[in-house]
Amino acid sequence: QVQLVESGGGLVQAGGSLRLSCAASRSIFSMNYMSWYRQTPGKQREWVARITSGEDTYYADSVKGRFTISRDDAKNTVYLQMNSLNSEDTGVYYCKAGRSSYTYWGQGTQVTVSS
Repeated sequence: QVQLVESGGGLVQAGGSLRLSCAASRSIFSMNYMSWYRQTPGKQREWVARITSGEDTYYADSVKGRFTISRDDAKNTVYLQMNSLNSEDTGVYYCKAGRSSYTYWGQGTQVTVSS
């Protein structure tokens, strides 16, 4: 079992930046991947970015070039650096960890971008 706790969300003006953190209760080194998702009311949860155990990174087209996912295995933490934010980035951001057939989710952190 792994508990994930997201933090770093908040209110930011369009064009601004935020860095989200996802702290895990145990080592993330053994996880196959760590991902970020986001969700807005009335919409399905949307995949945003992924980082693998080999530190390969993948991004949704909507955030490519603006967001950066990274990991610090010593701190059991994954980050999402978000730059050039716009109103469409508003939502609750969730962290997900995956290992074999197991997946774990955090409780989410709210990001609101004002125009």
